Amino acid sequence: MGLEYCRSRKRTPTGVGKHIHREDRMKKRIILAVLGAMVVLAVPIAVFAGGGFDQFGYNYDARIFVGPADGVDRILDGKVWGDPTYANDHLVMKWSRAWDDARFNGAPWTCDAWENNEWNGAAPGGSGEVWHYKIVWVGPELEDSPCWRPGGYPVWGEFEVIMDHGTTADAEHVWYAHGEPSGYGGN
Repeated sequence: MGLEYCRSRKRTPTGVGKHIHREDRMKKRIILAVLGAMVVLAVPIAVFAGGGFDQFGYNYDARIFVGPADGVDRILDGKVWGDPTYANDHLVMKWSRAWDDARFNGAPWTCDAWENNEWNGAAPGGSGEVWHYKIVWVGPELEDSPCWRPGGYPVWGEFEVIMDHGTTADAEHVWYAHGEPSGYGGN
């Protein structure tokens, strides 16, 4: 069963599958392109509708930071926590509702609390390094926690880095952590 394309608008049976006109095919492509554009545009609109980004790059309603790493410390001074090395790197940081609720609203920490950092220093004036980190809450028990995943390492006293890999400025790809499983949510 194949599709047969013709140049005429005359509808005649082909005996083999559907008979589709070139004009109909073009209309379908246009409709699909318009629908695709609507989907692509809906994501940023949803993010901006939630309150938008502040001058530093944070959108707390959408639980995301996007921008130069310089803004992550909420001081636009060409430095990240006093160090200029990574200030021009592009940073995308996302965090879960559980992280947001515990960090900013006093809710208890749970295994569903996570945050994600994607550093891109391949930008003009950047560090030249590209790194991806996934961090999850595991509690003060660390390796003895039911939230702990083999392959990660502890950080900040109650958290585990379950993914830490990237490319150094001299283009060497390095893995420091790859937890199993490396996805988000309770273990």
